[in-house]
Amino acid sequence: MSIINELTTLFQPMRQWRQHLHQFPETAFEETITSEFIAQQLQSFGLNIHRGLAKTGIVASLTKGNSCKKIALRADMDALFIQEQNNLSYRSRHQGRMHACGHDGHSAMLLGAANYLSNKADFNGTVYFIFQPAEEGRAGAKQMIEEGLFHQFPVDSIFGLHNFPDIPLGHFAIKSGPIMAAFDCFEIQITGQACHAAMPHSGHDPILAASHLIPALQSIISRNINPDDSAVVSITQIHAGDTWNAIPENVTLRGTYRCFQAHVQQLLKLRIEQLSHSICAGFDCLAKLVFNPENTGYPVTFNHAPETAIAIKAASAVVGAEKVELNPVSSMGSEDFAFMLQEKPGCYVWIGNGPSKGSCLLHNPHYDFNDEILVTGAAYWVSLVQTILR
Repeated sequence: MSIINELTTLFQPMRQWRQHLHQFPETAFEETITSEFIAQQLQSFGLNIHRGLAKTGIVASLTKGNSCKKIALRADMDALFIQEQNNLSYRSRHQGRMHACGHDGHSAMLLGAANYLSNKADFNGTVYFIFQPAEEGRAGAKQMIEEGLFHQFPVDSIFGLHNFPDIPLGHFAIKSGPIMAAFDCFEIQITGQACHAAMPHSGHDPILAASHLIPALQSIISRNINPDDSAVVSITQIHAGDTWNAIPENVTLRGTYRCFQAHVQQLLKLRIEQLSHSICAGFDCLAKLVFNPENTGYPVTFNHAPETAIAIKAASAVVGAEKVELNPVSSMGSEDFAFMLQEKPGCYVWIGNGPSKGSCLLHNPHYDFNDEILVTGAAYWVSLVQTILR
């Protein structure tokens, strides 16, 4: 009997877990209800539980046989500051917070795998189930590592998974090398001299400086980056002024840049600094830059070749080789699982969530994780364990 067929008995529990978590979304380092619920389930499966890494993180361990091999499987469990616009029976009960990226589904799939592996599956070694907080821009993975994750739970390899709309339902996308981009944030504080809007010559206009700087920053991609190297610079916030008839003293711009290579990342930062200072100086304004406030920067998510081959084998055993895409286009999105892949060899894969149905993509207020892939995702985890810990 295939792993998927064996795991179908867990579909209803996984769906109930997922929809329960969806109702109580919690953002970075505040996942107390979520953490407590997950811990209760894991304890009911008979797993050993460690809590408290990165405030709300959980590591559960399961050992069978006598092998010294150890692997880790990771799911993220935090939500986003988004007001849900779905009319679901299990819609978010927390105002302004929503599971708009499917972390509720990721946690449910890993719970399903833990349940099955503890009760039915045979393997030889140790599995660590990592439920990580604060993936969404707060680098919870990095904090877990800094607080001793891999010292307390040494592993040979680590694996992650994320649902992905517009990949066919239940298919996998896997490849070695960079699969998700490095992520950096920046803030540019432009200071001029405030004055009456009717007498702009008497001051130094930071809004005018900002309006020239924004398109100039786009020239970095078109004129400084090799066309063979993917990169993006985006301004996402502009804050200035509070009245109709006065030119303000300050403007704040915020944004992000993404790429797949360290030398491109360094060049982007350098050119943002150079353009900001020089253009603002041309308008008699000063520019002050801050990069990655609140520890927001993420490295490239880079899959290791041996572990990627194992992930492909495990996914193919679940859904068939014809449903495993081996050359997906890398995403400009970012993932703090990258920090774990810097510490340990491993692989991060995508599982298809089906059509996005118009605007229903990740981080969209109409998004909802597709419960139809719960069994497939849990089966992948089981297959991975049985492939490595034989």
